Amino acid sequence: SSWTPGNVIFRPETLQNHHSAPRIDDQKRRIAMSDVTPVVGAAAPDGGSRAWLVMIGSFLCNGLIFGLINTYSVIYSRLHKDLEADQVPDASSKAALVGSLAIGTTFFLSPIAGILTDKIGVRLTTFLGGLLAFVGLFSSSYLTHKVEALYLTYGVMFGIGASLAYTPSLVILGHYFQKYLGLVNGFVTAGSSIFTIVMPHFIDLLLRNLELPSTLRCLSLFMAALMVIAPLFKPITPSKNVKLEKSEFKSLLNAGIWKEKRYVIWATVIPIALFGYFVPYVYMVEFVQTRFPEEDGKILVTCLGLTSGLGRIIFGKIADNPRVDRIFLQQLSFVCIGVLTMLMTVTHRFFILELIALGMGLFDGCFISLLGPIAFDLCGQSGAGQAIGFLLGFCSLPLTIGPPLAGMIYDHTKSYTLPFLLAGIPPIIGGFVLCLVRCTPPRGPQPGESPLLKHKPKLYLSIESCDESRNII
Repeated sequence: SSWTPGNVIFRPETLQNHHSAPRIDDQKRRIAMSDVTPVVGAAAPDGGSRAWLVMIGSFLCNGLIFGLINTYSVIYSRLHKDLEADQVPDASSKAALVGSLAIGTTFFLSPIAGILTDKIGVRLTTFLGGLLAFVGLFSSSYLTHKVEALYLTYGVMFGIGASLAYTPSLVILGHYFQKYLGLVNGFVTAGSSIFTIVMPHFIDLLLRNLELPSTLRCLSLFMAALMVIAPLFKPITPSKNVKLEKSEFKSLLNAGIWKEKRYVIWATVIPIALFGYFVPYVYMVEFVQTRFPEEDGKILVTCLGLTSGLGRIIFGKIADNPRVDRIFLQQLSFVCIGVLTMLMTVTHRFFILELIALGMGLFDGCFISLLGPIAFDLCGQSGAGQAIGFLLGFCSLPLTIGPPLAGMIYDHTKSYTLPFLLAGIPPIIGGFVLCLVRCTPPRGPQPGESPLLKHKPKLYLSIESCDESRNII
């Protein structure tokens, strides 16, 4: 038998050198060996019918979840009108909070979803996520005139389900792909862009032929599809249930990422820059109806989705060039997103607004495609997973608060000019403050670490803990 290639990650920080490797006590060795059993032929196949089905399943999970989240502006427009007809005070901010709670909860629970995937498995976590998302949307269909209840059903319950289904759909890719993992990951994450192009028109078709309650029931069926997809996500090397002691559980948390000052700065600035990020996604359709009543605002959402997918591919390829500064690319994307958001308020031609939406989508794709690579740059392979998880958790707060604040401003001014102008400021500020990451030197080797091993991991096995995909790290 042999160790599964691609499923064993070597962590050099715990070893000073090859000759002074610490002895591993028998109990911890038994725990690790029982958790990841060497299996002949269990290498990532990088192809085959099962692998392609997993890829398609992950693509659908990504697309269905974020296609619905990104096109909330279409639902928001109808919900806002219904609440105003019911004479609900602050209807704009309350309707916006429903959607922002959904995306905020999705990101906030990313670290927990990763740990849960590790504890109960990829398939069960995905199934539970699909079940909660289905129940959340279906129950929302009976509560469309009770916005406070929608906070719980659409905002929190659907958000929890989306998070639990989304995280394992990415984890499972590492089990089936190694050589083509980058390409497959790009294809899967492009699912959100493709569904963002299609979903606005589909939801609008449902709303024109059905009322909002029936539309939500139809959309809940898409979340039920996640439960059908879940059985596809069978890990190649199944793990046995292992009861970890308290010390082993603590080792699941990588404290080393918080000693890297560049990551701390990056993880602090990114959420600040995102305070205005989700505002256009929520209010774009309504904004067009007020400024260009004869035009179709869903076209702008389609433009965003189209160029966001292209941006992920284009800037992902550019970022692979070792001479390209990835932090600078992210700075550029933030500044451009902020400026373009502000320019939406001053244009008097819908054609120019379409060009602005295309540009925003392009740089949105740039920002998203660089999250993973930058996390690897700052924290290394062993810390990148938790670095991304905690970052997404931090981002949940501004993504939740931003749109309702913009809605409160609209409720008082009856204009989207000031909300969009204010929404453009945080990305611009964040783009410039990210210079601190580039100016801060990386953390040097710590006592007991080899300078060579800090940046060039060797094949020294450290059986310390297991990450969300049950790999030895």
